[in-house]
Amino acid sequence: MKEQLQEAVDLFEEVIIYGTEHVVKNLNVPIWKEYSPEQIQVLKILSAYGNLSSGKLAEIQGVHKSAISTRLKKLADKELVQSEKDPNDQRSNRISLTAKGREILATSNEAIYENIESIFKDRIDEQELEQFIETFRKLKTILLMKEM
Repeated sequence: MKEQLQEAVDLFEEVIIYGTEHVVKNLNVPIWKEYSPEQIQVLKILSAYGNLSSGKLAEIQGVHKSAISTRLKKLADKELVQSEKDPNDQRSNRISLTAKGREILATSNEAIYENIESIFKDRIDEQELEQFIETFRKLKTILLMKEM
């Protein structure tokens, strides 16, 4: 079991690394030239989690708060995110997506989907895809339970 789990972890890490590299290199979409993968990831995180503090964003991305501050400033200057005072803590700000940020994210997601579809087409059958989805749903549930 331990060897299989280690192989699963190694494969997961490799898929993330190679997948990210492939997407970044092969997406010929203007927004991927204008925004960094890290900036797009900030938009994805905000879309998934809703309003967050910059500290929580830094924690999720695994970077220092200064890196997030720089990303957020660039995204705010382009009107993709906005910052508002936290109603529960006036010392803290909450970051959220703007309508423009949601549009950019939707464009990015569509380009990523089309790219991945072209890679997998005729290489993964429906049963393999269902198994993949089932496994990732289970992993997501386990990870969400761990956060509680």
